[in-house]
Amino acid sequence: MRRPIGTRKEDAAEDPARDAPGPKWRRVLVGLVAALPATLGAARAEAHQEPLWDIGLGIGALGYEDYRGADSSHLFPIPIVTISYNGPVFKADKEGLHGDVFHRDWFEINLSFDATLPVSNDATRSGMVKLSPTVEAGLSADIHLWKSADHAVKLDFKIPIRSAFTLQAPPQDIGWTLTPGFNLQLSPPAMNRWKLGLYTGPLFANRKYNDYFYSVPERNATATRPAYEASAGYAGSQLVIDLSKHFPRYWIAGFVRYDTLEDAVFENSPLVQRRYYWSAGFLVSWSVARSSKWVEVPD
Repeated sequence: MRRPIGTRKEDAAEDPARDAPGPKWRRVLVGLVAALPATLGAARAEAHQEPLWDIGLGIGALGYEDYRGADSSHLFPIPIVTISYNGPVFKADKEGLHGDVFHRDWFEINLSFDATLPVSNDATRSGMVKLSPTVEAGLSADIHLWKSADHAVKLDFKIPIRSAFTLQAPPQDIGWTLTPGFNLQLSPPAMNRWKLGLYTGPLFANRKYNDYFYSVPERNATATRPAYEASAGYAGSQLVIDLSKHFPRYWIAGFVRYDTLEDAVFENSPLVQRRYYWSAGFLVSWSVARSSKWVEVPD
């Protein structure tokens, strides 16, 4: 399904680029980028053949709350362009863009990405600086804890740490996140090549990141929205469930994400209207062009 401080708060109001809402199609596509990587990836297994690259067109739907703790939500239909690349180091597939930086049978270091959506019309933030969409990029240490003899069941422990930046000109550094968790992947023969994934774990962020979403400067304080200064630390927990199947010429994927914000360090922020967060998405994509060269990729 995460989301879920670009400058000093005194400077934020002077940045007009952050106040300009983008066109709806851009917000929707950014939402797709935010949602799909939350499905995460599977550990290595037995290989099968796929094209070196593949381009697909499709359609889907994305539903989400505006930010973790918001009481407003949106649901959009989404036109989709998918690009798959199965290179020896870098890959782009239904799990997102990732790369094999370091690999052993029991341990890997991979590239890790995530994103959040823009927020321009949430009533709770009325009169405040608009939240720009963000991109998170970093590394994930993936420990392969166990897998069945036929690779149909796999359990990993992932430790992604990422730096976050706003999507604006110029980009603004908004801190970092740490989202360790257990990743269970199921694809037994009885599921007929459907893949079910479950990911759960806590979220942590530094003060700069939490400040971007949950602090209320004195100048924006009202009778119902008192000033608030967010701190670093525990930012809640998440559960992500995804289901997908790759057919010869098309693939289907969907996910649901649920977060709890109970006991988060910013739980008492006036911008937190709900102690939970959800997002969900579904898509179907058909291949329209592909490489004549085929390579081995993990199941």
